[in-house]
Amino acid sequence: MSRGAGPYPVLLTRGAEQDLESIHAYLCETDSPASARRLLDRLMDVVDGLARFPERGAYPKELAALGIRDYRQAVFKPWRVVYRVIGDRVVVYLIVDGRRDMQAVLAKRLLDS
Repeated sequence: MSRGAGPYPVLLTRGAEQDLESIHAYLCETDSPASARRLLDRLMDVVDGLARFPERGAYPKELAALGIRDYRQAVFKPWRVVYRVIGDRVVVYLIVDGRRDMQAVLAKRLLDS
């Protein structure tokens, strides 16, 4: 999926789209559809902001500790949007609750692929 109104088109990988679907389903079940919609809207605001300022994100500390500086993250606490700037576009790889075991999530989704 492609998004963003800015000089950098923002693409969501299938994994990132599945993350959003899972977040929405979980919140609908545990809270309410309205709450789920509000959170998804806020997360998509973060994603859309990457189209204008993709270099603003910090390097995920779990990857930086390994010397990997290809990925960045934008945070809407506790959520982390992990992405990469490739040429003139931004690719979002995952959207995850930062309270999870981030080392395991990042290794599985980014380093094993």
